[in-house]
Amino acid sequence: MAQILENINKIVTLSPQEELLFLSKTEIKTYRAKTIIVNAGEISQYSYFVNSGLLRSFNINDNIVEHVLSFACEGWWIGDMYSLISQKPGNLFIEILEDAEVVLLSRENQNELFTQIPKLERFFRILTENSLVAHQERLMDNLSLTAEERFDKFCKRYPTLIQRVPQKQIASYIGVTPEFFSKMKSRLLKK
Repeated sequence: MAQILENINKIVTLSPQEELLFLSKTEIKTYRAKTIIVNAGEISQYSYFVNSGLLRSFNINDNIVEHVLSFACEGWWIGDMYSLISQKPGNLFIEILEDAEVVLLSRENQNELFTQIPKLERFFRILTENSLVAHQERLMDNLSLTAEERFDKFCKRYPTLIQRVPQKQIASYIGVTPEFFSKMKSRLLKK
């Protein structure tokens, strides 16, 4: 549990008592690779912090094409924020890509913690703001950069994920088909 406390303490400082209270409101689960922990159409009740392993969030459109929204590895948070905040059925799946140990924080417990430890509200606000900025930047990249530029940016931003994530999922994340991605990588390797 030290990892999640380090993550929080980068932004706000919790006292030992606050750390114990926070930890008492969380749950640790281990999952095997290929497990779906959130299904589209369900109302999300948890935020997930990754202690170990790798997860992804994705959507499946009407043509049964997957669109990867995000990845989360050690030290990162993931969840269906639309569903968690609105308490409406979500449109994301969250899948375990590598065997994982994950800390679950329920919406109910998170709201209790906001009252009991107000600085956690600041922590999650900053986390949400950073996420919003990253998603806006990604949207602008998808609108203005070429596929090669988006892939280059992905490689620079997430160098540890290149070897861990299947190529078809990287292709989906940058918004191209696996076939196009394969041809593009071949071209890049020839340069």
